Amino acid sequence: MTPLRALVTGASSGIGAAYARALRARGERLILVARRAARLAQLAEELGGDQWAVAFPVDLRDPGAVLELRERVAGRGFAVDLLVNNAGLGHTGPFEEQPAEIVRAMVDVNVRAVVELTHVFLPAMKERGQGRIVNVASNAAFQPVPFLAVYAATKAFVLSFTEGLAEELRGSGIQIQALCPGLTRTEFLEVAGTHEGLRVTRTPMLTAEEVVAASLRGLDRGRLRVVPGWTNRLAAIGQRFLPASVPRRLAAELHRPPPGGARSR
Repeated sequence: MTPLRALVTGASSGIGAAYARALRARGERLILVARRAARLAQLAEELGGDQWAVAFPVDLRDPGAVLELRERVAGRGFAVDLLVNNAGLGHTGPFEEQPAEIVRAMVDVNVRAVVELTHVFLPAMKERGQGRIVNVASNAAFQPVPFLAVYAATKAFVLSFTEGLAEELRGSGIQIQALCPGLTRTEFLEVAGTHEGLRVTRTPMLTAEEVVAASLRGLDRGRLRVVPGWTNRLAAIGQRFLPASVPRRLAAELHRPPPGGARSR
């Protein structure tokens, strides 16, 4: 029988590492995917080594990365029973000032890799009549976010893609979830190029562990859309009753760079 494993992208830190630890605590065997090989190897060793957690360093920005990953998974004789598309990139600031390579990387990791990974691992799940897919979107998926415009648009894609796919998979035995966390206490802000003094960094944040716990509870209960944290859920609900310009302008004020540009984190 082919060994079943949970594959987690962006597993070297933050929400991805929290997923890895939480899933291992549930008895899952893991395939850990991220760019940073040393950190990934350290996490795999912490979680029990190859018997329980295999590290596959892959850069999902590369066009051939997903097919390479599929071959490596197959080469080890593994089958993916749970796919957690967590890897993501963000960058704050005026769109026209963002380097083209950063914009391209956001689209490649947040959109293309999510679609390609789902496309390559879904058919085997359908053949087995079981499987789980978690796509990590964001509460930014519910509205445009000025100064985080590309990131928010990619997450809106992830939410729409996930919910559309869920309807296609109804009755197939495959469970799918769109996780929509708010700002989370991880390295994301530093990697995203968010500056100190940005108003959004003063809003309440959950820990990565709290976000993952909400996701797994939702998975256990068959919930398609999971928004961790009551303040994030309240904000998502409130947007339905406000003119579209109100949350958009509020988001702009939360993400607008300070006058003169503050020190980078």
